[in-house]
Amino acid sequence: MTRQEKHDLVNELTGSFKDKGAVVVCDYKGMSVQNLEAIRADARSKDVFVKVIKNTLAAIALKNADCEELELKDTNIYIWGEDQLSVCKVADKAATDFKAKFSVKTGVIETKAVNAETIIAMAKLPGREELLGMLLNVWNGPARSIAIGLQALAEKRESEAQEA
Repeated sequence: MTRQEKHDLVNELTGSFKDKGAVVVCDYKGMSVQNLEAIRADARSKDVFVKVIKNTLAAIALKNADCEELELKDTNIYIWGEDQLSVCKVADKAATDFKAKFSVKTGVIETKAVNAETIIAMAKLPGREELLGMLLNVWNGPARSIAIGLQALAEKRESEAQEA
């Protein structure tokens, strides 16, 4: 990779990291290409980006994006995107599916460095659609109770009318 290509990559990554809500750093040592492609496919479906980047270039891009400094060692794969929960869920799913060869190391959420436990805890939170479903269920609860009560009252009056 030429010096200019590295410079262009750092500029591209800086722009990506600056606009995104989360960047997760994971260890992928020993994984097969098919497994990495499965992770990338899952990430694409959630509008999340996955890329293997040299640690020095990633560190420069994160610093340029005003993110807290991370300790980057060994082989790393970077997962990032706008929706913090989606990024954490992709990383956690990959870590669960490929336990022996994939692990969450660290990350940055809204420019603040976080550890693997925080990322995994965020992955367990419900997503936007799930929260909207819960809210809709709460809103529909009273209306459903009234409808059931009215139905029972109508059936009771109908049976009383038939008996008379």
